Amino acid sequence: MRRTLFDEDHDAFRASVRTFVEREIQPYYQEWAELGLVDRELYTKAARQGLVGLQVPEEYGGAGATSYKFNAVFIEETILGDANLGSLRVHSEVCLPYLLRYCTPEQRERWLSAVARGELVLALAITEPGTGSDVAGVRTTARREGDHYVLNGAKTFITGGANADRVLVVCRTSPATEDDRRAGLSILVVDTRSAGFEVGRKLDKIGLRAQDTMELSFTDIRVPVEDLLGEEGKAFGYLAHNLAQERLTIAVAGMASAVRALELATAYAQERSVFGKRLQDFQNTKFVLAECATEIAAGQALVDQSIEALDRGMLTPADAARAKLFVSEMQQRVVDKCLQVHGGYGYINEYPIAGLYADARVTRIFGGTSEVMKSIIAKSLGL
Repeated sequence: MRRTLFDEDHDAFRASVRTFVEREIQPYYQEWAELGLVDRELYTKAARQGLVGLQVPEEYGGAGATSYKFNAVFIEETILGDANLGSLRVHSEVCLPYLLRYCTPEQRERWLSAVARGELVLALAITEPGTGSDVAGVRTTARREGDHYVLNGAKTFITGGANADRVLVVCRTSPATEDDRRAGLSILVVDTRSAGFEVGRKLDKIGLRAQDTMELSFTDIRVPVEDLLGEEGKAFGYLAHNLAQERLTIAVAGMASAVRALELATAYAQERSVFGKRLQDFQNTKFVLAECATEIAAGQALVDQSIEALDRGMLTPADAARAKLFVSEMQQRVVDKCLQVHGGYGYINEYPIAGLYADARVTRIFGGTSEVMKSIIAKSLGL
């Protein structure tokens, strides 16, 4: 179905992103996948060309964009170019909105210009060993001592943790209450050069090979009070607000992955011959790809409507959960069917469909599992 949410500016931006992917990402992506880490310079190059950090206000060197649509274009074009850059998405689509919404004027001066120049890379640290999606169960603590917080604890599954200059660490600054487990959580924007900050092992994942996923630990780190983001004890509310965009970002990436899988399977079916016939001439192949195309159309309509809602400030947590739930489950089905069309070659890593298959599995887990999404949606129904 024809998409109607993009205009000529978005089309021109898409062309720029496509050129950037071809020149600055595709020649090096396999090397990054083998290292499990993208080149730190990629952040700087993307920022200097005005491709990420677009929402940074003009007075701080950014484009001052108010629409998420440009972000969506960047995500789509990288994945359609067979490059899944999760750490860059976390920096730009997940972390930056926290700074834009909750920074003090002094913090904006310190951090936003550096982000616009690509000199400050961000990561978000919420998940801890043993807590999973239970944000209220955070055990990392920050004790106030004069004009500093003393931070202690550990985080895991931290995307972009290896390259980050600042990590937004969700920690407990006061005990939870009997009535509210969510109380007492705060966000500290921690300098990764601080004494006591340690980057642990890089986790060996099934997919997302070019995305560094790290363990972090904090031992008596002294964090200046001026690096508290927003108000003390209000982090859970901040997270709830920003998780809507994070989950939409996952849905956008999942949609692009499904679209790319269908492209690959269709091209393969047109080229491959079996039993003296082209693969595309078998009714089963036609029906399978038709099913995939229909599911993609439905998912795209949901995602595009969600993008429009986000731009209008109307995307609710439940709506974002619906988009993530539907797309992540649909992505898994579509990519699996498209791999099956490839036969044995689909299981070989030199074929891009294999990477899409490995990458797809985690979208039903990170950013909140499918089960958590269902709980959010059920709550919106009064259940």
